[in-house]
Amino acid sequence: MHPSSERFPWSGLLALAMAGFIVILTEALPAGLLPLMSADLGVPESLVGQLVTSYALGSLVTAIPVTAATSGWRRRPLLLAVLVGFIIVNTATALSRHFVLTLVTRFVAGMFAGLLWALLAGYASRMVSEHLRGRAIAVAMVGAPIALSMGIPAGTLLGAVMGWRSTFGVMSALTVGLLVWVLGSVPDFAGQAAEARLPLRRVAATPGLKAVLFVTFSFVLAHNMLYTYIAPFLAPSGLAGRVDAVLFVFGLAGLLGIWGVGVLIDRWLRALVLGSTLLFLGAAVSLGVSGAVAVVAYVAVAVWGLAFGGAATLFQTASANTAGNASDVAQSMVVTVWGMAMAGGGLVGGVLMETLGVASLSWGVSVLLVSTFLVTWRARAHGFPAASRG
Repeated sequence: MHPSSERFPWSGLLALAMAGFIVILTEALPAGLLPLMSADLGVPESLVGQLVTSYALGSLVTAIPVTAATSGWRRRPLLLAVLVGFIIVNTATALSRHFVLTLVTRFVAGMFAGLLWALLAGYASRMVSEHLRGRAIAVAMVGAPIALSMGIPAGTLLGAVMGWRSTFGVMSALTVGLLVWVLGSVPDFAGQAAEARLPLRRVAATPGLKAVLFVTFSFVLAHNMLYTYIAPFLAPSGLAGRVDAVLFVFGLAGLLGIWGVGVLIDRWLRALVLGSTLLFLGAAVSLGVSGAVAVVAYVAVAVWGLAFGGAATLFQTASANTAGNASDVAQSMVVTVWGMAMAGGGLVGGVLMETLGVASLSWGVSVLLVSTFLVTWRARAHGFPAASRG
């Protein structure tokens, strides 16, 4: 199939976005259903929380090797296999009466998630002409912020009304429908020929890829340091009891951010990464200087959400552009680095809070963002090139 610049494949790309929506729901729903799952499975809430950790670990440790091992597979059968995997693990979670079995199914779900995230950006970019690559990736990635801002609250409400097992059953049913959608709307592409596959060390040595991975890690680490400890951080402003409202503002701004990135990314990728970093830095400094003022806190969080909303699209597009034919393996590296940053944010943020106090978070975030800006600025030849593509 030769990609056409005249006809944008909305249906196929939205099917990929739906896949991302289901992945995020599968990942994060246990956090919203914590008390219900704890009571039903007969374990403390702290143990139920490890269902999220198990999922993250499954993605983190398997994304690179599994993506490399399946790089020769045809793309649509691989995508369908991943979706069938989600049907199996979510159905098993819904039916499981034993915590250990549930924990294992979550790890396996994380394995499928790591492969899917590595697959999506490269798949979307092959469905369109090169000059529309960034916009296509933005559409394929929109399922994640929608799941976070709307899907998780809806799933939590459904769990409260119908029971937590029903939510996982509904996700399995949605995934069955998605299988039909993919078969009807998503084209198939060949995997990489054996002679064209590069070893991991060669992919990692691609000019500019190390810069993309560093920027991804530092930006996401900064985000998660602040996001994980947002409740204690907001306490001086009197908003600790309004974290839901603050995060709703963050989510709405994030949706606006991903829309803006989708419109502009194919011509202004470098400028958008630099601009997003500066916006986030400005928000962090504002929170550090005047975060005790509620209005400033709300505005800063909105700016932060705007900056972060399109981050996944920006970094995955940069990776796809940089790695070329090895984009799926490069995407698996982005997925792994992203997961490491998510895990590291809680650890580094916790150390800062315990040693220097909660106010130090904004300054730790600021240091990371200055590093992000400088590495992006220097990567003008490869990674974040000054000239637009297409």
